[in-house]
Amino acid sequence: MHIDTHVAQLGNRRDPATGAISVPVYHSATFAHPGPGQSTGYDYTRTGNPTRQALEEETARLERGARGLAFASGMAAIDCLCRLFGPGDRLVVSDDLYGGTYRLFERILRPLGIDVAYVDTGDLEAVERAVNERTRALFLETPTNPLMKISDIRGCVRIARARGIITIVDNTFMTPYFQRPLELGADVVVHSATKYLGGHNDVLAGLLVAKDPALGERLQFYQNSAGAVLSPHDSWLLLRGMKTLALRMQRHEANAAAVARWLETHPLVTRVYYPGLDGHPRRSVHEQQATGFGGMVSFDVADARLVAPLLSNVRLITFAESLGGVESLITYPAVQTHSDIPPEVREAIGVTDRLVRLSIGIEHVDDLIADLEQALKAAEREVKRVGL
Repeated sequence: MHIDTHVAQLGNRRDPATGAISVPVYHSATFAHPGPGQSTGYDYTRTGNPTRQALEEETARLERGARGLAFASGMAAIDCLCRLFGPGDRLVVSDDLYGGTYRLFERILRPLGIDVAYVDTGDLEAVERAVNERTRALFLETPTNPLMKISDIRGCVRIARARGIITIVDNTFMTPYFQRPLELGADVVVHSATKYLGGHNDVLAGLLVAKDPALGERLQFYQNSAGAVLSPHDSWLLLRGMKTLALRMQRHEANAAAVARWLETHPLVTRVYYPGLDGHPRRSVHEQQATGFGGMVSFDVADARLVAPLLSNVRLITFAESLGGVESLITYPAVQTHSDIPPEVREAIGVTDRLVRLSIGIEHVDDLIADLEQALKAAEREVKRVGL
């Protein structure tokens, strides 16, 4: 079955008693037992809820995995993964990393005695050098946030398997519509489902999908024990949002490609980061493991003084954090999504005070380009006016 058909049918035929097309929302914290030692399969919503189960099972099918798990946020999902590791263990992680993940690794894992090594995971030789006898996992973002760097998933999997360690891929930017890391050999996929999967900026959620049933069971134990599960209503919202994933991702990508090409021609823009551009590093690697380029675009302006007036003058695009919704958003990573990363670390990897990130929505692309054009012109006038 094509994924377009699959997502459109999410949740259908799951309630044979009524024939409901939409998965019912089971707003129940607990469930009655038929008798002593008997269960309907549901006992307490933290452990299992029919609405959340529908979401978890459908997500596992989309990612071609054995077990899906839904959490109250993307960070709660990553926190669950971290419970696989203990003092003395080492993680090798993409160096261009979402700031919230970096914060979790540095301020929670490291004090617990878990070492984290940051490398360009697109450089397989660098990955090889970073892996040692204490390494337990590779953690990849591809494309990375916000510089859109590409990692060779198959190459990293080969390194990991040769050493008996697992490969984890954050697939938030691509979604299973464009990229399925488990089919490339990865062991676990993680999503901030708040983003493209939900798609409407109205639900906070995280997802894990494990390829191996035993690993899935272990993660489910941690999910149930810690309890950061997704609510029934939010599970339903996420399922509803995912039904239009195929249509939305097609429009996100078409718009992003057009905006990226336009930005490349603008005199105030010095560099554009988008995997679909001809000159993007490792584009060929990305094309071998994904079927599209997504809706995220980052760019450097010529002068950091342009950033504040640019953000103040967008009219259609909203200056806000997050990404992946139908509405286009513009973000300043250095002071928003990546503010917890030390300035010297940000600068070293390229997250400078001149970098701006766009989450391109599904509006008409001509309106998006017109908004960026007028905002950049306004920013240029402001810089000239104050005489800086």
